Amino acid sequence: MSNPEEYTIGWISAITTEYVAAQALLDERHDAPAHLSSRNRNDYTLGRIGKHNVVIATLPMGEYGTNSAALVAEDMMQSFPNVRIVLMVGIGGGVPSQKHDIRLGDIVVSVPSNGRGGVVQYDFGKTIQDQDFKPTGFLNQPPTVLRTALSGLKAYYEFEGHQIDETINAILERKPRLRKNYRAPDASSDRLYQSHVVHPSEEDLSCQSSCSDGLLVSRPPRTEEDDNPAIHYGLIASANQLMKDAVARDKLAAQMDVLCFEMEAAGLMNNFPCLVIRGICDYSDSHKNKVWQGYAAMTAAAYAKDLLNRIVPWQVEQEAKIVNIFKEGDHHTINFSGENRGVQVGMNYGGVNSRFGGSD
Repeated sequence: MSNPEEYTIGWISAITTEYVAAQALLDERHDAPAHLSSRNRNDYTLGRIGKHNVVIATLPMGEYGTNSAALVAEDMMQSFPNVRIVLMVGIGGGVPSQKHDIRLGDIVVSVPSNGRGGVVQYDFGKTIQDQDFKPTGFLNQPPTVLRTALSGLKAYYEFEGHQIDETINAILERKPRLRKNYRAPDASSDRLYQSHVVHPSEEDLSCQSSCSDGLLVSRPPRTEEDDNPAIHYGLIASANQLMKDAVARDKLAAQMDVLCFEMEAAGLMNNFPCLVIRGICDYSDSHKNKVWQGYAAMTAAAYAKDLLNRIVPWQVEQEAKIVNIFKEGDHHTINFSGENRGVQVGMNYGGVNSRFGGSD
């Protein structure tokens, strides 16, 4: 049985697809923990990536959103008291624009941008008729050790190129049962529609059969000189509400230069030293499907593995134990500047939305 005291990296997945991808990237899998906190409600997978012992947890099936993520992280810190860093790794909805050529399977990493810490919680903002969106929640940036590793990895990728597809293909060779749902889909299924085009309400109709090819956004194919998948660094928008409106997507992107939408990160950023890594599985519009989910989860997990391999254990050990930070502060409420708002971490909120095209 494994000793919970030996794990310093926390990794949180929201859905089963992400949890499978995370486990697939482990260099070594460990036995179940010898003991857990009496308050624990999580399922864990333990293992090693590079020189780091990693504990992976997932949200309960059918639960999504910022509040559920905070609960899972809180339980993890209680059961694994030496965790110093948390990664939130999984899938998200991309925000393509003329400035950012984001495509399905690409990776978005939360880094400080435009005076914000890497994640903005947009459902705590105000939208007033034709005025600009005004967020009222200000979330912390990732810890320095992670941001330093990001700089190093970005430079390495620019100089040498990445091996993300090679990493994924090697996994699929070893685990052929994963090929069906986790290999890269055909590029022809990456279809970006003009923002005003809304998918018909009959959800069982595919875009190919119900939406005209003449309404697609024309994009040149990537060449051998381009990274594919590409890595994008910037702001991630997080909320309990699923973004599936391309017009609203583009408006928020224009105002804050958001690259991705997701549903969990805002529950972690203020109480847990955290980095968010998202593989792009759709375009945050009405044209949602599950075809790219598995591969996008794999690309995000492969990037997270490369990042951890740039960090040496002593750097992690210099970081404070998150459980101690948690105890020193008010662990019942995550507060936001400017307004008397809070998320009760000890309470399981209901009414969360279905995530990325449905349950897994």
